Amino acid sequence: MLSRLGALLQQAVETREPSVDLLEAFTEHWKGITGYYLEATDESIPARQTDIPWRLKQMLDILVHEEKQRPPGDAGPCLEYLLQHKVLETLGTLGKAEYPPGMRQQVLLFFSRVLGQVQHPLLHYLNVHRPVQKLLQLGGDRLGSGAEKEEVQFVAVLCAKIKQDPTLLAYVLESKSVLNGRRAQELPAGPVDEDEEHRPGTAAGSPPAEPSPPRRDSNLVTSLVGLCKSKKSRVALKARENLLSLAGLTQESAAACLARSSALCQLLAEHLCELCRAVPAGTHPADVLAMERTSWRSRGDAAGDGVFPGKESLADFFCWLDYLDELAMGAHLVVADAIAEAVEEKFFQGVLRPQLLQMTPPAASHPLRGRSELAVLTATAMLTGTVRQIRAPALLHRLVLFLLGPDRHPETPGDTPHPLRAQLIDRCNHLSDEISLASLRLFEELLQKPHEHVARSLALRNLEARGYLQRSPPVPDERGPPEPDPDEDGLDLEEDPYFTDGFPDAGFGTGKPPPGLGKGQVSEVVSSFLCLVPEEAKTSSCMEEGGYDTYVHDALGMVQACRASAAPWGWPPAPRPLDACHLEGTFYEGHFLRVLFDRMARILDQPYSLNLQVTSVLSRLAAFPHPHLHEYLLDPYLNLAPGCRSLFSVLVRVIGDLMQRLQRVPHFRAKLLLVRRQLLGLVPGERMDHTMLFKGVVVLEEFCKELAAIALVKGPPEGPP
Repeated sequence: MLSRLGALLQQAVETREPSVDLLEAFTEHWKGITGYYLEATDESIPARQTDIPWRLKQMLDILVHEEKQRPPGDAGPCLEYLLQHKVLETLGTLGKAEYPPGMRQQVLLFFSRVLGQVQHPLLHYLNVHRPVQKLLQLGGDRLGSGAEKEEVQFVAVLCAKIKQDPTLLAYVLESKSVLNGRRAQELPAGPVDEDEEHRPGTAAGSPPAEPSPPRRDSNLVTSLVGLCKSKKSRVALKARENLLSLAGLTQESAAACLARSSALCQLLAEHLCELCRAVPAGTHPADVLAMERTSWRSRGDAAGDGVFPGKESLADFFCWLDYLDELAMGAHLVVADAIAEAVEEKFFQGVLRPQLLQMTPPAASHPLRGRSELAVLTATAMLTGTVRQIRAPALLHRLVLFLLGPDRHPETPGDTPHPLRAQLIDRCNHLSDEISLASLRLFEELLQKPHEHVARSLALRNLEARGYLQRSPPVPDERGPPEPDPDEDGLDLEEDPYFTDGFPDAGFGTGKPPPGLGKGQVSEVVSSFLCLVPEEAKTSSCMEEGGYDTYVHDALGMVQACRASAAPWGWPPAPRPLDACHLEGTFYEGHFLRVLFDRMARILDQPYSLNLQVTSVLSRLAAFPHPHLHEYLLDPYLNLAPGCRSLFSVLVRVIGDLMQRLQRVPHFRAKLLLVRRQLLGLVPGERMDHTMLFKGVVVLEEFCKELAAIALVKGPPEGPP
């Protein structure tokens, strides 16, 4: 009996005594910390060499142990003491003072461990989230630069807590500066701070009803963005990962709070502008374009060995752009749209637009021409790299509208409602071949983006009414037929005097397309393109190359990519019936196609690299699965309306010009074969007359094969012509 009674008494002591001992030990350690400041005489001793870190660790262990001994959700005496006596508030002040040296790091570690290891919800309490805000605001001064490791650990814990309970975001982002005394609407103190709890407008557990305007006071967002810029790669990586987690919160109110009550989007866009301006002005455009698509997760590898001046700055810019792209990709739609809006306002409009709209002096002898031309080339290259990097729908949509404008109705000649679009297209036909080449590369990159408005703005808007087709035969005029215009671009195939020359067996002189071609006889279309270049101008069959199968393989990849992009766009499978097409005025192919056709018409007189780029852009357009693009670019037998031209009719005129020229150049074929071998690197290059002409012929033959392969892969168009 006595033994049982003794056991019961011992059990009672074990259940009651520890709580008394824990509180006493907890307060003793806290008094030891505060007592240090009364007794210390040497202010230079680092905090880690005092007993402060040990006492903070003991306080943490006591809090964790106490919680394990109590029912879930029940705050123990030690936790109540921490809250009632504003222990965290005091520690935050000591951390701000940075005395003893390194105290800020110790405070950050203690906050991180308490918030991370104590399971009881704490951030709802005023005496917790207010010192948390104070501590976050300390990250804005440079004294804290040595505590980045501890700071990123602290914000990571906060982000983890907010991810578990998104309503906490409003408490952490409270729109007031608790350091300088500016006060806004108070948040609840929680069940412990009763005086604060019953303050008007602060019902317990209820964050502010409406999001406040964005502020630049240091808080969780500014700390995260600042840490994202850290030179320490591990710190920056961890900060960026936590910001991704924060932006991806699915709760609508949390997303609205982040987008509208914080400076997140403005800070992100401003840093992008800073990095862009940091790229040296003399950076060569070719170096910009040579930068492969970079990933923000491998920022240290992006700069490589620094093989050219400015590469590190370029890598930093494109890595940050890639990060913003992924942020917008994974963020809540509200946050993604806000990021895209800020990037458009500050970077697209504020930085890129002035650079892209600068003019180059027209005279080659102008003293500023070289410098101005280089600036245009560099700006165009930076824009091309930006287009290549962006994938997020919200950012891509803003970028496309920034470059091309929102208009979707048919163009009229000379109409330029969007000056930037007009200037970029005009530069594809610039006096400077380098600017033309760079601008064409930009549009090729743009055409590869999965956004319907690109193809719509550049081409489809002008093809909707199929105005390039001859309608029903015109009513005879009493005055007789008009005199034919010898310079008319819209000649039918059989009317072109150069077209049948050299093609006695090609079947083109009949004046009628082969039977059934209106239904899309693919073999006839393919044959039309393959037979377009005369035999004496063909050289590929003499070279040991991959053959036609290579073109088909390449075309298949491009067509499949275009089909995948266009799948969600709801394009019709067949051309619109002519009786449903209402053409207003005369047909105009549009600014972009007009420039491309004009360039194509000069293929025999342009540099080789420029010709390759022109044909590459046209091939990309021809690969799109819209029936009107297919018809306009790939149907050799269109009955064109007077004054209209198609891609095939342009090629026919080029062939006519070529037929005349090859008669005037001695040993044309032998020289052409030599140039072909030079381009393939089979023989050393040497200067000769008409080199540009021969290279143009090589590109022309390759282009006709590409179009034939695209037509073969795409198959016949559906529906009636």
